[in-house]
Amino acid sequence: MRNLVQLHVGESVEEIQLEPVSRIDLIKYAGASGDFNPIHTIDEEAKKAGLPGIIAHGMWTMGNLAKLFTPYFEYGFVQDYSIRFKGMVFLNDVITLQATLKEVVEKKLRFKVQAVNQNGNEVLKGEVVFYIY
Repeated sequence: MRNLVQLHVGESVEEIQLEPVSRIDLIKYAGASGDFNPIHTIDEEAKKAGLPGIIAHGMWTMGNLAKLFTPYFEYGFVQDYSIRFKGMVFLNDVITLQATLKEVVEKKLRFKVQAVNQNGNEVLKGEVVFYIY
């Protein structure tokens, strides 16, 4: 694994492919976050809301995105995190997390981040600023 300070603009950290989204993932997340909206755990409620099935919490996807940077916490920390939700994540979706270095200003590394599903559709995008100690 390369140290973040060795990256050049345009290079990426190693992407992470999550396991297929499971109902138990979403039930656990609901308990941990306190977000018990039934569209995330109960098929009938999701359908009543006009959805084809239950959807993952947006914050579940966003939280997983931080996994891209956890191997580097000995070098610094995530200073800023700005995300825009672009699409829904459904049961059994396989999400791939990606981060590409956009800019280096002194000790701040600015990354373009995104999460894409198994069809290549972007479900989340944004920026992360990683501050080097």
